[in-house]
Amino acid sequence: MERENPMRILVTGATGKVGCRFVPRLLAKGHTVRVLVRDEMRSASLAKRGAQVVVGDLNRADTLPAAVKDVEAIAHLGAYFRTLNDDEGIVKTNHAGTLALANAALKADVKRFVFVSTGMVYGSSNEHPAREEDPRPIEKLRAYPASKAMAENDLLVLYRDRGLDVRILRLGFAYGDGDPHLEQVIPLFKTWNSHPASRLHLVHHLDVAQALLLLLRVDGLNGQAFNVADDAPISRYEIARLFGQDQVFEPSPGPLSTPFEYVMDTAKLRERSGFRPLVPSYYVARDLDVL
Repeated sequence: MERENPMRILVTGATGKVGCRFVPRLLAKGHTVRVLVRDEMRSASLAKRGAQVVVGDLNRADTLPAAVKDVEAIAHLGAYFRTLNDDEGIVKTNHAGTLALANAALKADVKRFVFVSTGMVYGSSNEHPAREEDPRPIEKLRAYPASKAMAENDLLVLYRDRGLDVRILRLGFAYGDGDPHLEQVIPLFKTWNSHPASRLHLVHHLDVAQALLLLLRVDGLNGQAFNVADDAPISRYEIARLFGQDQVFEPSPGPLSTPFEYVMDTAKLRERSGFRPLVPSYYVARDLDVL
């Protein structure tokens, strides 16, 4: 395992689905990792691996200076997502909380700020795989992607006006490494009236980590947004069938009217950072036994 040029990195959202898989990889590469958590007990396993734990909350600005002190970079993964009936809480944490953290970072002279966003900021009616410069229709989005898009916009203002070295990473649907999220979402296909031919653009946790590390380390990417996903968007029917749940779809749904819904163009990340997916498709992940 390489241990080159270790950095001092703060990770938010370290106990979430992405963070709990990313932090151990940072530690294994020799980085000094601090995690910001609301519940210290939930971070016990990360502390045992060597992570420094700071108890705080994105919604309590007074707790953030201790978290950002003496770190070189921040990987901001923390977000409020699951409580679907609390739009106000989602926006407060994901938008206002992100800006509070960014302002604390500026005051502490943190050199780099990587913000994890979502491919859902593009909405659902794209005429091609979504590119980073495409519009993000905030007024038409649900609270979670809207809050991420608003945070992106204001972080880029801090980049232009105050020199914040921000990089934005828009994730596909993260899976793998024992994450049950993909199987858990299948019953919602019926609730959402999903077309069986509509696709999910997945990204394995190994490649989320790879992309985050690149954005943390590579110079010259400041003020930029990047999509990350694998090479083979997969139909929702295939996903459901792989888990034995293809009955969630109605028979004869008719033609698919939005073939590029939630599909992203990943050329920019490849060209600017050298990213290449380690797990290029769900079927490769299955064959390599890294699900």
